[in-house]
Amino acid sequence: MDYDDMLDRAANETADVTGTDERLSVPDPEVRQEGSVTVVENFQRLCDSLGREPTHLLGFLQREVGTSGHIDESGRARVTGSFDAARVSDAVDAYVEAYVRCSECGLPDTRLETEGDVTLLRCEACGARSATPSDD
Repeated sequence: MDYDDMLDRAANETADVTGTDERLSVPDPEVRQEGSVTVVENFQRLCDSLGREPTHLLGFLQREVGTSGHIDESGRARVTGSFDAARVSDAVDAYVEAYVRCSECGLPDTRLETEGDVTLLRCEACGARSATPSDD
């Protein structure tokens, strides 16, 4: 097999990267105060739009704002402390950069995989695999 044949074969077997950033539509967090607790009303919808488990996003949110929290029976995130929508939105944006967007192609077509003690971000569009920040 000569070089041109191998190049054609590689091009045919490589996934097309035709997406754009516009496919990732993350809703703005709907935040309200309830005493000394901040409630993210649309937390489940945020998780669904990102394609991530609510417990993973909540853990990241807790680390980002430095507090504790839980998910209530209605799927809302309840974090201790007073945080405005901009602060929660900044944390969600940081999560997207660390755990959703591919570091190689920038597309959101990713999934989290665990190998041993390491969580990897695997891109369905370009095939790249990259380590995510540790969850310590």
